[in-house]
Amino acid sequence: MNRKSLGIHLMNRLSYPQKFTLIGFLFAIPLTLAMYLLISEINSRVNFAQKEIYGNEYLRSLRQLREYIPKLQLLNYQPLNTNLSLPDTRADLEAKIDANFQSLVNSQRQIGNILILNKNFNKIHQDWQNFKLYRRQWSLETYDFVYQRLAGDIDRLSASIGDTSHLISDPDLDTYYLMNATLLKLPEMEKILSQIRLISQKISLRSDATPEERAQLITLSSRLREINEDLAINMEIAFSNNPQGNLRPKLTQDFKKINSLVKQLTKQLDRTIYQTVSLKYYAYITGSNLALNASFQLGDKTVNELDFLLQQRIDIFVKRRQFICILVLIILVIVIYLFWSFYRAVMQTVFVLDETSKKMASGNFDHKLILDNRDELGQVVGAFNKIADALVSANQEITVLNDRLKSENVRMSAELDVTRKIQQMLLPKDRELKEVIGLDIAGFMEAAQEVGGDYYDVLQHKGKVKIGIGDVTGHGLESGVLMIMVQTAVRTLLAYNEPDPVRFLSVINSVIYNNVQRMKSDKNASLALLDYEEGMLKLSGQHEEMIVVRSNGCLERFDTIDLGFPIGLDADIAEFVAEKVVHLHSGDVVVLYTDGITEAENMDKVLYGLERLIEVVQINCQRTSAQIRQAVIKDVRSHIGEQKVFDDITLLVLKQK
Repeated sequence: MNRKSLGIHLMNRLSYPQKFTLIGFLFAIPLTLAMYLLISEINSRVNFAQKEIYGNEYLRSLRQLREYIPKLQLLNYQPLNTNLSLPDTRADLEAKIDANFQSLVNSQRQIGNILILNKNFNKIHQDWQNFKLYRRQWSLETYDFVYQRLAGDIDRLSASIGDTSHLISDPDLDTYYLMNATLLKLPEMEKILSQIRLISQKISLRSDATPEERAQLITLSSRLREINEDLAINMEIAFSNNPQGNLRPKLTQDFKKINSLVKQLTKQLDRTIYQTVSLKYYAYITGSNLALNASFQLGDKTVNELDFLLQQRIDIFVKRRQFICILVLIILVIVIYLFWSFYRAVMQTVFVLDETSKKMASGNFDHKLILDNRDELGQVVGAFNKIADALVSANQEITVLNDRLKSENVRMSAELDVTRKIQQMLLPKDRELKEVIGLDIAGFMEAAQEVGGDYYDVLQHKGKVKIGIGDVTGHGLESGVLMIMVQTAVRTLLAYNEPDPVRFLSVINSVIYNNVQRMKSDKNASLALLDYEEGMLKLSGQHEEMIVVRSNGCLERFDTIDLGFPIGLDADIAEFVAEKVVHLHSGDVVVLYTDGITEAENMDKVLYGLERLIEVVQINCQRTSAQIRQAVIKDVRSHIGEQKVFDDITLLVLKQK
């Protein structure tokens, strides 16, 4: 039994109930898997958004710690500065901080294991307890160090929240940039504003700032301005990519307020650059306080809007999950109903066929099979009667088509043969190459198909030699015709004594481009032209590298990528054309080639490569150009072996006499 008949053999051995059960089971497996994956993906996204909501909940209490702890640090300098007036007392601030920690403890019990924050939170909480126990024993410097360490721990906890709650990898642009603001930009801005306020307070205790303090303020001002600009960009992106349209009207006023206050403060701080200017550092304290309050206000509103967007996203996913479940259930019911109806219809048709066949078997041919259904089974009776006529008609049509195809093949073969002969006729003959004064020249071209797309030519006109080599994309009749066009254009311009390479290549390109457009073809060609006169080569146009092996064996490679542009690809290439001058001495060898040589593959898909070509030329550089050509072609054929030749192979060897 062959494998092709296995399915048919299996179906023929099963009854229709068994067939439908098997087919239904096979359909149910991928459907169940697809449903499972789809529902799992939706649940994953719901959990993703829920984790983000947990992260926002945690960040609310941390935000308040960022507000109260710097204020508590500032209170340490109040006894030293009678001008400093703070609305909160130490006891009030410590009570608020304790309340925040208690809120964090409650959050920790609910979501700490989900966000894996126990270790970081416990460290901060323990540091705060130690601070309250030992603060009376510390100096101002110790206070500042402990405050900074506590603030750093809060930043690290905030970063951990961002990582574990997916806040930093939100998939939507509006919520992503809002989270970027609440998690990174605003906390960083608040940290800098607190530092500016503290430094300004310390300076206010003295007559003026030290150079180090001025430098600190300048650095902080620069960073604050940078964050303010980034925040503005992020908020605009969030507003512009908010499908609900709720962010811009709700957050614009608060955002503009913090943005304006920060700009005013940085403008004031810019005056610290000039050491001769007398500054009032109380203004910096006031400005930073106003900006801090605006930042906290914007952060609180932003977190609320984030919660709204995330909860809205969760609701959409839940509705989508419900819709999918209901839709699949409805489809499943419909499929079961159709399966049952289909089974009944098939069995009814089988019963009619069975009854009719029994009557016909008994010799009663008066009964004809009449079916009221219009499916394939209903067409069985009429189809058999029409098969013979259909086969006869189809056979006649096939015979006519075969005759047409043979005629078309003969015509195409004749066209290709004519084009191939024209190509071979246009190639320079050996006697022409021998007539070139100063150069020993040998050329070779072999098409991958009957008609190739490669081109080379050596033309001598009024004591000058024009050498060309090119490669039309692809091969076949169209590429061969385009190659002939290039050769004709080169010869025409040479006959009209056009010396300038830019105009020469531009005119060729214009002619080819217009013809390609008329042909509605996507073909183009690489083309390099060399002008030779008394040991001097002028190279222009874009093609493969030109190899020069000096008489002493030294190698020089000339890249043509910057000397031109593909012919027929653009209407005007004048600005891309350049010229390179190469001086040849007796015994120097110049090799031009197409990629059919360097990209020739062997049976292991290994390319022949430029390095191998250079090696063969260097080994044979003391021989004649014809011998060098023969050595290269022999080595290329040896590399290809029995592999198919995929591209045209063209080689041109020049040797200075």
